[in-house]
Amino acid sequence: MTGAVLIVDDSLTVRMDLAEAFEAMGFRTIRCATVAQARRALAQGSVALAVLDVQLPDGDGVELLKEIRRTPATAETPILLLSSEAEVKSRIIGLQTGADDYVGKPYDTGYVVARARDLLRSRLGAPSSEQAATILIVDDSATSREGLRLALDTAGYSVLTAASGEEGLRIAANSRPSAIVVDGVMPEIDGVTLIRKIRLDAALRGTPCVLLTGSDQPGDELRALDAGADAFVHKGDDPAVILARIAAVLRTAGQDKADTASLLGPKRILAVDDSATYLQELATRLRVEGYDVVMAQSGEEAIQMLSVQSVDCILLDLVMPGMGGKETCRRIKASPVVRDIPLIILTALGGQEGMIDSLSAGADDYIQKSSEFEILKARIRAQLRRKQFEDEHRKIREELLRRQFEVSEARAARTTAEARAALAEELQRKNKELEAFSYSISHDLRAPLRAINGFSQALFESADDKLDAGEKENLALVRESANRMGHLIDDMLRLARASTGELRRTTVNLTEIAHQLIADLRQSDPGREVEVIIQEGLAADGDPALLRIALTNLLGNAWKFTSQRPNPRIEFGATLDELHSVFFVRDNGAGFNMQYASNLFGAFQRLHSVDEFPGTGIGLATVQRVIHRHGGRVWAEGTVDQGATFFFTL
Repeated sequence: MTGAVLIVDDSLTVRMDLAEAFEAMGFRTIRCATVAQARRALAQGSVALAVLDVQLPDGDGVELLKEIRRTPATAETPILLLSSEAEVKSRIIGLQTGADDYVGKPYDTGYVVARARDLLRSRLGAPSSEQAATILIVDDSATSREGLRLALDTAGYSVLTAASGEEGLRIAANSRPSAIVVDGVMPEIDGVTLIRKIRLDAALRGTPCVLLTGSDQPGDELRALDAGADAFVHKGDDPAVILARIAAVLRTAGQDKADTASLLGPKRILAVDDSATYLQELATRLRVEGYDVVMAQSGEEAIQMLSVQSVDCILLDLVMPGMGGKETCRRIKASPVVRDIPLIILTALGGQEGMIDSLSAGADDYIQKSSEFEILKARIRAQLRRKQFEDEHRKIREELLRRQFEVSEARAARTTAEARAALAEELQRKNKELEAFSYSISHDLRAPLRAINGFSQALFESADDKLDAGEKENLALVRESANRMGHLIDDMLRLARASTGELRRTTVNLTEIAHQLIADLRQSDPGREVEVIIQEGLAADGDPALLRIALTNLLGNAWKFTSQRPNPRIEFGATLDELHSVFFVRDNGAGFNMQYASNLFGAFQRLHSVDEFPGTGIGLATVQRVIHRHGGRVWAEGTVDQGATFFFTL
């Protein structure tokens, strides 16, 4: 993967440092110190990637970014912003403007190059099979390394080299070579240990490895193959023998490259702490380990950052002013988009109290601030490893389900017409069974819920003077949870009804239904003043009961998500496209990030915490099922803090 990398930075040291790193990886670099020089370079031809400093002597890197995105010839160029600005605010602005990634100074050169490769890989895809295979040589002997490099280069291979096991692991994670040739005897990490580490990494374990050694001891080959090596050769062998071995392992290697992120690859950590001193110390120590560290000094800043940039791990202080660590953790774990990110709480509390507070908030792990830094590093690696294994297993399950679905589809294609009327009858029977089951579950669950509510209320009233504040709060949480479970049951039943039963079509007056629903909302919330505009004469062909359910959810959401606006406004109307009416419900409420629009219509998918906006996460899934049963489609557009519009056709 080669091409020109544009480096724009007013620091000569930064330009030379990055240029050396990129050129060592096979890239050509164009170095510019000003915005004017960068404009001239871009005018002369396209580049594969741009690395832009934010603060430049004759302009702003963010403004240059806007120019690149506005110009058709460069609009799709991957862009990485590089800045010494520590504030989360500047990072958010850069990413919202159109940067693909943002790395803060001081930076790790290897991390920047690795992120650049990831961006190019995601934009351009994997290299074609016609390109030369890349061989990584890991050998601490410069003479041996150079001799093998020349032989491989002459044979037409693309060659990368590393002088130590640690360097070899970094290059392997960042470059994903076609095969790795490893010297058996090296200081610190020897060849056998390096191969074992590669076999433990989901992204690299399929990479062929050849162990190269000068030893003739009995059992060396057995130990090498036992560690996971694909071949074993002696340094004294003729170069042609070594080349033949490499060619053989390349032929037998699988062609599919793992899409899993490497455990050894570049990782970004979000560190959240209200103490600037501790935050800087933490960032300094983690950057030495090759991590990119994003710093936030409050829970609010952390939530903002996660809305625009992904991270691999979160370190969160437990006790902070404003939004504390527990509340921040709850909000992160309540969001389907970021809840799987490993989260470690850092706490000054000792013993059982710190553990209970951290884990009850939803943290994946916790550690005392007084612990040695080596322990924190080990915990971070453990969480990253756990996440990688989970991602790998999920992909395996998804692949198995996909293949199972393809087999089922193929069988269905061979099914006769008679077997298909039989299938329809079976589906109808299953739907009736599902509906009966839903009502049974509803009845069976409501009885214990009523008991929980009743007995907890009785206990509250009879023992009011004997309970302390904490016990009263716990009792209130029991009743609140029971009520929430009741609402969840109601919503699940509505979802079931929307999916089953006969569709009774007639002409439905949607304007009249909307007026009735808004009147109900005003009556239930008399203290609110909301401007509501309902277009007259809206009608559709459909099932009146189901369409009422859909509008109940859409208008109810608009009412709910405008509750924190000073001048709330809701509109229900329709436009015409070439074929049919497109109905919409628009509001000026909390809105949402379009990056997560695909999550909106999934059951139990929420983009806001329950504390911020109550609900069960089933309403929009119900809307989608109603619309799909009418042969239509539903979609949404929104902007954070500027409102949302939900469209549907019938």
